[in-house]
Amino acid sequence: MTKVIGKSATRVEDKRLLTGQGTYIDDLGNTTNTGYAAILRSPHPHAYIISIDATEAVKMQGVKGVVTGQDIKDHVKPFSVGVTAPVKYFPLAIEKVRYVGEPVAIVVAKDRYTAEDAMEKIKVSYKQLPAIVDIEKTVQEDAPILHENVGSNIANHRQFHYGDVDKAFKEADHIVKHKYKFPKYTATPVETYGVVANYDSAHNQYNVHANFHGPFIIQAIMAQSLQVPSNKLRLIIPKDIGGSYGIKAGLFPYIVLCSITSKLLGCPVKWIEDRQEHLSSSASGTDRVTYIEAAVKNDGKVTGLRMKLMDNVGAYIRAPEPACLYRNHANSTGAYDIPNLNIEAFAVMTNKSPTGLIRGYGGQEHYFALERIMQLIAKELSLDHSEVIRKNLIKKQQFPFTTASGGIYDSGDYENSFELALLTGKYENFRKKQAEARKNGKILGVGLACIVEPSGSNMGYITVALTPEERAKSLPKSGASEAATVSMDPLGSVNVRISTAPTGQGHETVAAQIVSEVLGIPREQINIIAELDTATSPWSIASGSYSSRFASLGSSAIYYAAQKVRKKLFNITASQLGVDVSELELGEGFIYVRDNPTKKFPIKRLAGLAHWNPLALPEGMEPGIYETHYYTPQAAEPPDDNDLINSSVTYGFVADMVTVEIDQDTAEVKIIDYFTVHDAGKLLNPLIADGQIMGGLAHGVGGALYEELAYDKNGQFLTGSFMDYLCPTAPEIPNVTIKHTESPSPLTPLGAKGLGEGNTMSAPVAIANAVSDALAHLDIMIDELPLSPNRIWKLLNEAKEKVTAP
Repeated sequence: MTKVIGKSATRVEDKRLLTGQGTYIDDLGNTTNTGYAAILRSPHPHAYIISIDATEAVKMQGVKGVVTGQDIKDHVKPFSVGVTAPVKYFPLAIEKVRYVGEPVAIVVAKDRYTAEDAMEKIKVSYKQLPAIVDIEKTVQEDAPILHENVGSNIANHRQFHYGDVDKAFKEADHIVKHKYKFPKYTATPVETYGVVANYDSAHNQYNVHANFHGPFIIQAIMAQSLQVPSNKLRLIIPKDIGGSYGIKAGLFPYIVLCSITSKLLGCPVKWIEDRQEHLSSSASGTDRVTYIEAAVKNDGKVTGLRMKLMDNVGAYIRAPEPACLYRNHANSTGAYDIPNLNIEAFAVMTNKSPTGLIRGYGGQEHYFALERIMQLIAKELSLDHSEVIRKNLIKKQQFPFTTASGGIYDSGDYENSFELALLTGKYENFRKKQAEARKNGKILGVGLACIVEPSGSNMGYITVALTPEERAKSLPKSGASEAATVSMDPLGSVNVRISTAPTGQGHETVAAQIVSEVLGIPREQINIIAELDTATSPWSIASGSYSSRFASLGSSAIYYAAQKVRKKLFNITASQLGVDVSELELGEGFIYVRDNPTKKFPIKRLAGLAHWNPLALPEGMEPGIYETHYYTPQAAEPPDDNDLINSSVTYGFVADMVTVEIDQDTAEVKIIDYFTVHDAGKLLNPLIADGQIMGGLAHGVGGALYEELAYDKNGQFLTGSFMDYLCPTAPEIPNVTIKHTESPSPLTPLGAKGLGEGNTMSAPVAIANAVSDALAHLDIMIDELPLSPNRIWKLLNEAKEKVTAP
């Protein structure tokens, strides 16, 4: 039988996408009475709404209606949140706005142009309030309070103690500590948010098309807000989503908004977000302040860590937050064997836009501090950075490795991957080159980073936001379920329905490869149905496209569903030929007797028999061939009473080496070369894997050098267009060398782990380490991003002033 899993097969999706035959949310047909929506947003970061006058807007020809917060407050409930703080969040502001861009009213008209014109006719009177955007100032006693019923701006606060940290610090030879700031930045998919919502009054049902990709636990949250049973909220996700990088999980408030507007106005409602709306009001990662200190021995061995994490979730904490704060909880010590750990975690609210999932969510913030402190340890102990990493990396013989906070790293050989990165990048040679360059006045640097890439989030991880006592009051949460269906029609053709809501990652291609190999048929004979319909698709609360879960979970569900079909075909053949199943083999479209290949059945005939002649099937076998499998690994258990949690199913590894040069005249950071080594277990399709790595790297480069959702001190949003919010384009992407090592996961049937988010997490800190290394002779500390020319110029000038100061 031909092996296709693990091969670099070209994508089956590309033909339709490259020929303009993709089906995106805006391509869906609309009924003649569909209304087109525009959303009026707050220009103020913090203000009471005194009045909204939509009289002139409603009078305009073609306007179907205007809906405000006061109109919906009796029809929807605030969205439920995963913390105990009673934060009330609605899809429209009702009495108060809390960030620039918060929806205040929605206008529906015969077309978008009319809706936009009518929106300008709405008169809103505000009473402005003091705003707060600083993470540390928002928790001070005199800070403006965003939610009076909460009483503070702290949405969540937990403390965790693992091992004996006090002893580790008491016995340390050195204590190395610093404060790091990570910026708020986002993802910029080509396609923005889109919703087409239609309320069916005959069945009290909402039928919604949207480019929402999950997690589908949020379907229940939306249904609760709309005050209907979950089977009365039907979500239909189109075949194609034009990118997301996690960001479209934040679409759900707009699904509810358009749904309730459809009910109130009596027509389907279509809304397509524009780019300015997306930047100001969609979702983003959290900006974070991290205080980190390490207990270190003279040889560079880290024995304990203390971390204070302060995540800014924006004006409201909304599902799935505080995901950014806790997703990496199990891998808090990264790739290192550090047995003692204390964490104090805060999710705080400010007058910025709400946050949510973004590629690598929580990882880039976490590793920025962890990997910066590892380099700082090397500097303070006069050791080479590579030696400190070597000293602390988990050893091959320690796997499966349990971290201080409860993570169970399934497999790996971190030392091998790290040495491969150094060898590929010619680390020692660059050090010599760097020394020579400094003699000639050039500023060169090399940065290293080693990270663990979690994949397949355990749905129980988010409950560590609650104390063990609080968790005990509700049902435990666990698992990382995914579902798939494989069916075979009477002519032997195969349909595969997946529930992973792909956003461009190539799920259809890999699904076809898996089924092709398991069933021994050409992948051209296999049709992948990627649309997700909550009324007809197999799915679970964990389903969706996030946390690199397809390779570890989605592929496993597909594999096991295909195995069920295979088993049924083998049982039918054994019955027809009068042999035992163990005597049969599959290959080239036939199932045959191993010792007598002339005794065989074409798969096509077996499928036909299952449909056309069910009475000939083995006793007790159901007709037809339609198999669904729900997969969840045993490793995804709830947190225990000591707050130990294995927050993901599998854990990959990434080792990066990056070289940079800083232009002394312009202060621009130029990346010379980027070397990255990935261990994602068994690669299902290396071609797609490398494409995902490049995408993650581009996102990480953006976070390191260019991207920031910036606000002034008064809460005004400053980066509402691509003129101000800079993204790397093709010329900014450096030379990249990708290498792979493979430590197959023992937890997944194909040995695969997630991949694609790793460099989003590692690149910001790897580049920061390179810049810090380049400027080490000037004693310049890099402790915040992005490393724009303005920031580097300022640091260089401050260093010169210190040198020239009397």
